[in-house]
Amino acid sequence: MTSSFTLQTRLAFSPHRLLFRPFPFSSSKTLTVVACSNGLHHGPSLRHGHGHGHGHGSVPEPVPNLTEQSSIDRDIFTRVFDLAALRVPAAECSELERRLRGHLLNWPRIRNVARVMGDDVDPSISKLLSRNPESYSSDEEPQLSPVLYREKLIKQFNHRGFINFRNLAKISRPKKKKKRFNERNDDSTEKIETSSVYKVELVSEEDNAEDWSSLIGEEFNGGSWRGPTRLLLLDERYAKTETHMLPGAVKALLYRENERGMNSLYELVHCRLTIFYSYWQMTELLEALLPEDIIVPSGFETIGHVAHLNLREEHLPYKKLIAQVVLDKNKPKIQTVVNKTDAIENEYRTMQLEVLAGNHSLVTTVIENCIRFQLDLATVYWNSRLATERQRLIASFTNSDVVCDVFAGVGPIAISAARKVRHVYANDLNPNAVEYLERNTVLNKLDRKIEVFNMDGRRFVGALFSSQQILPITQVVMNLPNDAAEFLDIFKGIFRNRSNDDDSCILPKIHVYGFSKAQNPEFDFHERINMALCETVREVEMHRVRLVAPGKWMLCASFNLPRAVAFGKPLIKVV
Repeated sequence: MTSSFTLQTRLAFSPHRLLFRPFPFSSSKTLTVVACSNGLHHGPSLRHGHGHGHGHGSVPEPVPNLTEQSSIDRDIFTRVFDLAALRVPAAECSELERRLRGHLLNWPRIRNVARVMGDDVDPSISKLLSRNPESYSSDEEPQLSPVLYREKLIKQFNHRGFINFRNLAKISRPKKKKKRFNERNDDSTEKIETSSVYKVELVSEEDNAEDWSSLIGEEFNGGSWRGPTRLLLLDERYAKTETHMLPGAVKALLYRENERGMNSLYELVHCRLTIFYSYWQMTELLEALLPEDIIVPSGFETIGHVAHLNLREEHLPYKKLIAQVVLDKNKPKIQTVVNKTDAIENEYRTMQLEVLAGNHSLVTTVIENCIRFQLDLATVYWNSRLATERQRLIASFTNSDVVCDVFAGVGPIAISAARKVRHVYANDLNPNAVEYLERNTVLNKLDRKIEVFNMDGRRFVGALFSSQQILPITQVVMNLPNDAAEFLDIFKGIFRNRSNDDDSCILPKIHVYGFSKAQNPEFDFHERINMALCETVREVEMHRVRLVAPGKWMLCASFNLPRAVAFGKPLIKVV
C-alpha cells in the first residue's frame, strides 16, 4: 500500500539563487513535500532576516566571478532580525529566564539575555549610593560616627586589603576588562553590549510607536525605568504579532506589573538582532558560496597549524574561497590551508602541496599521545589519520621487545614505542625525515633508547640482522603501504649463517602494511605476502586500518617469521 508523508522542506540559501532542497530519501514510498505555510524555522539562517541597507526579507546580491575571487565580502553574510524583548530588572532576570524558557529565542550560540548599556551600576557603587539601611550587610552599622566607624574598620582589616573599606574598596580590586559596545551614534537606538558574533540594539519607542501599538498596547505603557535591567529576547514568531497572540506567561507577567501603574518595572520593547559573518558555520557559508550542483567539502586533516584539504576537481575553481572559509572558521588553531596537487609517487613519500590561505610556513609541531613531533610537510610525510592505528600497534608491544622500524619517517611509531619497549632501531631513506627523527628523539628525551639510520630498507634489514652487536629483534614494523610487501623477500634466509638448531635465534614478529582493491582484501593481501616470501604463512592476523578510497582498503598483516623462511636459501644477493 502506498503511503503519503507531509514533510517540511529545508531552505538553503545561496547568493546565486533561491531554492528549496528537500531532505534526501531512498524509499519506494510516495512522498509529498510541501513548504511550511507560516515560515517558522529553528535558529537563524542566511535565507531569513535582512541585510544592512536592504528591506525586510531581501537577499544579498550574488557574488560575481567566484572563480576569480580569493577573498570574501563578509558584509553580505550580515543578517538583521527584528525581535520583541521583555525588559526586566536585572535581579529578577535569572528567575524569569527559567520561567519563560519555552517562549524565548533559544537560538544556537546566542544568549537569551542581553545587557543594556547605560543602566548598569557597579554593585560597590550602588551600595555606597544607597541610603536604605537594608542595603548594608547585617554586621555593618550605617549610623556609626566617623570615629567609631574607623575603629571598626581597623579591627576588620586583614590580608585582603581594603576590601571592607567603604570608600577605598575599588582601589584593592583589579580593573575590570572593558566590554565592547556598539559605537553607532543613532538617536533612535540605545547602545547594547556587542561582540564579533552578534549584537542587540534596543529601538526607541518614538520611532516605532505606530508599528508596535498593536503589540505593546496602551495598557503596557509603564513609567520611568529605574535600576539595572536586562532584555529577555522572545521567540521570533512574537516579533510582529498581535497582543492577544502573546503567550499567556508573558501577558500574565505584563498585566500583573501593569497594575502598579507608573512604577511598573517590566515593559515590552522592540530590538534588532544583527548576526555577523563570524556566527555562521563553515558548511553554511560554503553552501551559500558554492554553486548548487557542487558537493560542499565537509572535512580536512589537521597537522599542527596546517589544514590539509583533498579537493576534488570540481572544487578547484573555488579553492581560494574554500580555503579562506576554512581558515576563518578554525582560527587561531589553523593558520595555513594547503591542498594536495598530485599523488604521492616519489621514493621519499612527500606530497606536492599548494598553499591556498594563511602563512606559507609548513614547518609545524604535532602533539600525538603526549609526544611532540616537529616536521616540515614540504619535505617529509605525515598522516594524522593513522594515530589510532599507531596506538593499537604499540599497545601490542611489551617492555622487553626490541623494535625495528624499517620506514620510520619522523618517528611516530619509533618514538612512541621507545617509551614502552626496551630499544628501537629506526631507519628511513629520506634524509630530511631522518633529520627530524633525530631532532624529535632529543625533543622527547628518548635519544638513549633509539638508534637512527639513513639507509635503503633492504640494506638496513640485512645489516641489522647480520650484525652481532645489536639486541635480538622481536618486532619488525614495515609501514610503507605501497611497497612494503615487496620488501619481505629480504627475510628469506636472514639467519642462513646460523645453525637451524640454534635456539637462541629469536624469530621476529612482522607487521607489514599494504593496500588492496580486491573484493576480499584480506585474502588478496595474504596471497601477496606468500608470493613475496615464497612460502605459505598459515597464521596471519589481518586488521583493516581504514578505507582510503572507494573500494581501496589499507590493511595491516601481523605474523611470526616462519623458520623455513628465516633459515632458507636467500632469493637475492644481500649487499
